[in-house]
Amino acid sequence: VILVVGLNLINGFAGQFSLGHAGFMAVGAYVSAALTAFHGKAILATMAFLPAAVANGVLLNVALLLGGLAAAVVGLVVGLPTLRLRGDYLAIATLGFGEMVRIVILNLDVVGGATGFGGFPKLTTLFWALVWVWITVAVVKNLVLTVHGRALLAIREDEIAAESVGINTTFYKVAAFVVGAFFAGVAGGLFAHFLLYINP
Repeated sequence: VILVVGLNLINGFAGQFSLGHAGFMAVGAYVSAALTAFHGKAILATMAFLPAAVANGVLLNVALLLGGLAAAVVGLVVGLPTLRLRGDYLAIATLGFGEMVRIVILNLDVVGGATGFGGFPKLTTLFWALVWVWITVAVVKNLVLTVHGRALLAIREDEIAAESVGINTTFYKVAAFVVGAFFAGVAGGLFAHFLLYINP
């Protein structure tokens, strides 16, 4: 649900045909999993005074936020040049980005490379998954109901007309891309900490 609602902001509300969403999910999954695998025990040791469930929840949410932020930064870096494209060209560029992420992960031995990555704790619970579903739906719904959401809808319906009435189409398309990428990264982190093994 988190992944689809984030993608719906890009494809559905902003009208941008993006095929690179799996790349953002992978970035979020690997960053959050690397944090908990390499630094999880040290972070949990600093919260030894808390009950285990609370400490695990804090660790999970810190990892999810960092994974989401990493995906959002990558979304910004990818979105600035590619979102000047339209239609099929945008789809091809974002598909290429998703493939680039996979190739980079395949060559990163620090996170297992082609053999995959494991060794991080199972932190995802139904409670935290539902909390993040609620946050995602609430943020996207409230975004769409604002002036910014109306700008996204205007871009979706007719980008040239939206530009002609003063809407900064590049800004709004990149903003939608970054928000969608953030939630894809969070979804990737939840997915990784449920499966306990991820591979390219």
